[in-house]
Amino acid sequence: MVKTKSIYSPESPDDGLRILVMRYWPRGIKKERASLWLRELGPGTGLIKRWKAGELTWAAFAREYKTEFNIDARKKAFAGLKEIIKKTGSAPVTLLCACPDEETCHRGLLKKMLEKE
Repeated sequence: MVKTKSIYSPESPDDGLRILVMRYWPRGIKKERASLWLRELGPGTGLIKRWKAGELTWAAFAREYKTEFNIDARKKAFAGLKEIIKKTGSAPVTLLCACPDEETCHRGLLKKMLEKE
């Protein structure tokens, strides 16, 4: 089972394996707060800057984020994440990012991509 939450939200035993999926380590967060860091699954720096500057709609951001999966390092990280989830069986896996809201965060897009696989 794949879930998502903000890395700033309190940890819970229900989180299971906690995987940080952002390019940069979030400020004020100790390394112990995540079981694994897959920075390659975070959006590219340019994409994030354009989103935060209001230059992209959420739909445009989502399209561009998905096209970034043509990059070899990202493909490899995504395949690795799928393998990790497969190995955990029915145990929960929680994708983490600093964004407070899954609806406008790439971790929600990533979860949907995993569910389609």
